[in-house]
Parts: sequence; structure tokens; C-alpha cells
Amino acid sequence: MTLRALIFDVDGALAETEEAHRQAFNETFAAHGPGWDWSRDDYRRLLCTTGGKERIRAWLSEIGAAGDAVDVPALHAAKTERYVAKLRADGLALREGVAALVTDARAAGLKIAIATTTSRPNVEALCQCCWGSDGDAVFDVIAAGDEVPAKKPAPDVYLLALERLGIAPRDAVALEDSRNGVLSAQGGGAAGAGDALVLHRARGIRHGAGAALAGAGRVARRSARSAPGQRLTATRSISADMPTWPAPSSSSVS
Repeated sequence: MTLRALIFDVDGALAETEEAHRQAFNETFAAHGPGWDWSRDDYRRLLCTTGGKERIRAWLSEIGAAGDAVDVPALHAAKTERYVAKLRADGLALREGVAALVTDARAAGLKIAIATTTSRPNVEALCQCCWGSDGDAVFDVIAAGDEVPAKKPAPDVYLLALERLGIAPRDAVALEDSRNGVLSAQGGGAAGAGDALVLHRARGIRHGAGAALAGAGRVARRSARSAPGQRLTATRSISADMPTWPAPSSSSVS
């Protein structure tokens, strides 16, 4: 392996965005008719389904409603507008260690990419909040969920990112925070046995991944600086003990 690129997931990996997504969904449901209100428990469960439109369809199935009971694409588009506006108004902080990892990777000559199930407008909103720049100014490649036939855990978005990077899967390190993300990275070859460092959490969203991400960043930075051709040891236990999202101290919001 010659380490040539880092490929990041977005939601939960670059920043903790899931509460903002949940609130944007609920505000959209209130404004556009369905009247649904996803509790944190609801949303934690729905996070097992990747993609916002897919999450709405999963909810329709849960409540026994017809698949065409709402205009899913239109409802999701309205939710995206609210989410982008929310980030602009409220701001967003990167997870601990992310900014330093990106800076150090750049200094080491690595390419930086995104492979995400979220939509491009959400990526752009995050980049504006956290870097004050457009996504293309921060990342060499952005592969988003709406650009591929199947979302994570399918490998499509990783295969697209690798194609655009022009590198072999064995030369990329994937940074993920979910089981579906890990499966996607592995399917795309970016997390073959022993060939990549992958962050994951067993299920749903967990709180406090910043420390784990910072620790993973130190490993990746050491490898990039001292031994660019060295294989990185895959690990799945780096964040295994983190409590579930939301943080236990958080108030219950329904």
C-alpha cells in the first residue's frame, strides 16, 4: 500500500450533524402536512437506513402508510433547504482532530475526498460552516449519494470516489463512523483486510467520536509522514466503548 488519499464520510465523521438533520426533518413535516415528529429514539432507529429519502420511505413502511402517501422527493428537497438554512444560522463544529488531519494530510501530499450518502448541498453547507469555503476548495473529490445507483452499504459511492481520484483502492484510507459505511468502504476495496484504517460504531449514532477520530488521525498522520508505503492496520475497536447518541446528559427531545 502506498497511502495516497483519505476518504471521509460526512455525517457523524466530519461533524456531528444528526440532531440538525432530525430537527430539519421535523420542521419540514410540520410545515408541509404530514405532521410527523421523529423522536431521538425514532431517528436513531431510522439511521440504520442510509439516505434521507430512504429514511422517509422506511418511516412510511413502519407506520403502515402507502409508499405514495407523500411526495418523498419534494418533502426531502424541502428538508434539505431547511437543513442548509439551519447550518448557516446555527453554525457547526468539526469533530476534534478533523481539521488537523486534513491539514497534515495536505502537507504530506495526500488527496482528500468525500464518499457520502448525503446530498451535495448538505456537503456544501458543512464546508461553508466549517472551512468558509466551497467543497471543491476543501476536497479534491466529492462523491455524493444522489450520484450513484445504490447508497451505503453498497460500495457504489466509494467506487465513484476512487474512480475520480484515479487511485487503486489499496492506496486509500476510509474514515467511517457507521456499520453501513464500513461495509461500503470494504466493498469498494478501500478497507480490505489490513489495508485501511476504518472508524466505525456498531449501530446508529454515538456521541464523542471526536476523541476516536483524533486518535485515528494520529495513526494516519504518522504513517503519512514516516512511512508512506506502509500498510495501515485495520481496526474496528477504536470507538467501541462510546455511549449511544444522543449524549446521556442531553435533554430528551421528541
